[in-house]
Amino acid sequence: MLKMAGNKSYTIVEYFGGDCGYRCGYCKNDEGNFSHGMWSHTMTVQDYQDLIDRGWRRSGKYVYKPKLDKTCCPQYTIRCHALKFQPSKSHKKVLKKISKFISKGELPKGQDDGEPMDSVCDEAGPREPSTVCHSELKCAAIADIQKELPECPAITEVQKEVVDGAPVDSEKSRKDPESVADERTTAAAPKPGMGADPGRPQCRKAKDLRKERRLQKEQIRQHADGDSSIVSPMPPTAAQTKQPKPLEDFINESLPDNSSHCLEVRLVRCNPPSPQFKASFDASYQVYKLYQMAIHKDPPDKPSESQFRRFLCDSPLEAEHSPDGPEVGYGSFHQQYWLDGRIVAVGVIDILPTCVSSVYFYYHPDFASLSLGSYSALREIAFTRQLQKQSPKLSYYYLGFYIHSCPKMRYKGQYRPSDLLCPETYAWVQIEQCLLQLENSRYARFNQDPDAGDPRVLKDVGRALVLYRRAVMPYAAYSRKRKGSSDETEVQQYADLVGQDSAERILLYRA
Repeated sequence: MLKMAGNKSYTIVEYFGGDCGYRCGYCKNDEGNFSHGMWSHTMTVQDYQDLIDRGWRRSGKYVYKPKLDKTCCPQYTIRCHALKFQPSKSHKKVLKKISKFISKGELPKGQDDGEPMDSVCDEAGPREPSTVCHSELKCAAIADIQKELPECPAITEVQKEVVDGAPVDSEKSRKDPESVADERTTAAAPKPGMGADPGRPQCRKAKDLRKERRLQKEQIRQHADGDSSIVSPMPPTAAQTKQPKPLEDFINESLPDNSSHCLEVRLVRCNPPSPQFKASFDASYQVYKLYQMAIHKDPPDKPSESQFRRFLCDSPLEAEHSPDGPEVGYGSFHQQYWLDGRIVAVGVIDILPTCVSSVYFYYHPDFASLSLGSYSALREIAFTRQLQKQSPKLSYYYLGFYIHSCPKMRYKGQYRPSDLLCPETYAWVQIEQCLLQLENSRYARFNQDPDAGDPRVLKDVGRALVLYRRAVMPYAAYSRKRKGSSDETEVQQYADLVGQDSAERILLYRA
């Protein structure tokens, strides 16, 4: 990673534009999907956090932003408020299904119709990046930027890399700080009425309601019979004072101690690859290959090892630690689901300053009836809540893109409370307010304020940073060095897409 004075780091990207259409993985339109693309040579977690909050998303080292007003299946960034989340009836049903399987060994029959996973961004085809020498990136001069752009904002600082030990067995991995295995911590229960729909009263058992009505009738009868005493307010019943059971309790119930199977979830860093990641790479790849062939109907030769490594293992995110961050640090990880000592599913996630971002999830086809897609999302929400105890600002769970025009991809809206990102003002709007608009139009501006615009638009493209001939400089200095340069329109488009803060911090590579 390129560093400047004070051990601060840069993000380095190559922008590709987005004029050509390519095949849509959802509606199968051969040329209906449009997006802007960048190849990221390296990226800080804060820069990526800022980018996904403007509609960008990564697939391996390729970072892309769908053109929502042009693409066939508009993809809106969605996030869930992890601390306020309460599982729905369907979520509880999934957890009970897992519990029954683990405790009794009963695998449900048939294929679960469940939740399709996002397609790997293969059709978009990350263009081959320019060859950038690593020594060139490391020794880039910083004199120009310090002289010509003194107000450049600070860059996220890299602390230290995660160092984990050699591969360990199932028992020892529970104590490994780099392996999160069946954490049984319980978050504080949310207050009544703060679940998926805060406006609705808390659910109560029918027998408690009947008992309360009988007591009220008895008091009314006694008062009518001449009892002059004032009817006192009813004391709250147990059902009234009982708080909703938190998600963690449901998950722990699905993992009984004395059972037919043993399920363990391990967190391993994939960039830089930890020893545990390397030791389990082949087993993880074999599950991915079976998944792609069975679920996405790929031919046997398509789910290659290079494809797996390129899209699901490689990441531009550098491992970072912060004093107020989570113990495992920030960056890209695999959450491996081990059943009786073998990998049966893997969730690819990014841990960022304010969220856990779900990248992809795949599983062994033999367990398709267990609704593992739903289960992994619930586990990742619980994991977010666990990290929030260590890092208070890390409180959101990003599910990737919500695609309302594709009915099978609407399931992400069931993890509430959640927000969708307005594609024009980049403001977060409650999903309930967005759904009516999406029923009427595939593309919608969610912000209801007609005067609102993009608050982070870069007004002076000359302040955008570029990396040119081993030197970091603002675009204004670059254009003077490259007299007659005709790429200002492209640089302006790039700057508008990433926003002011990112444009003044991320280095746009120019050959």
